[in-house]
Amino acid sequence: MTSYLHSPDGKGDEHALEVLFVDVFQLHEQRLYTLALCLVKSEQHVKDIIQEVFLKLWEHRHHLQDIHNMEAWLYRVMENKVIDFLRKAAADNRLKDAIWNTISQARNDTDEWLEAKEYNRIIQQAIDHLPPQRRRIYCLHKKEGLDHAQIAEQLSISRHTVKNQMSAAIQSIRSFVARNSGLFFFL
Repeated sequence: MTSYLHSPDGKGDEHALEVLFVDVFQLHEQRLYTLALCLVKSEQHVKDIIQEVFLKLWEHRHHLQDIHNMEAWLYRVMENKVIDFLRKAAADNRLKDAIWNTISQARNDTDEWLEAKEYNRIIQQAIDHLPPQRRRIYCLHKKEGLDHAQIAEQLSISRHTVKNQMSAAIQSIRSFVARNSGLFFFL
């Protein structure tokens, strides 16, 4: 590391320091960010912490040759910045409330996403249980956006048949969802 940090006149080569700094940043920024996010649970505060870590590195750029284990040094600085942040958060009720709200919202978002995923799975199972012609009509209408007349023309059947098949498909799906999720779903 020290060989390309010094120019022939013995002074630090500023360009070499910038190149090294960018390399270190690109190598470690994402891992530091991920770890800090696990600890702090707030993306905005983590961005500030990571910025402070690399600002400290930049301020010490003329002494980079003295850092024997860059990863350990960065993690130690990040750890100290996280501890400082958590101390501040513990003392600042507004910050504590903001962090708590962020954690709660993330949990709610995850719960909603999981529920939506489960409902989509149940609905897809219901669609899969439809007779082939009814499933095809339903998919043409709901997934491809065709109206009854377009479906009738494409399948060479009457609009009345399409209407009846759609009605039966929706009723079958509602029944399946009600049996398998305990909820009544409106399609």
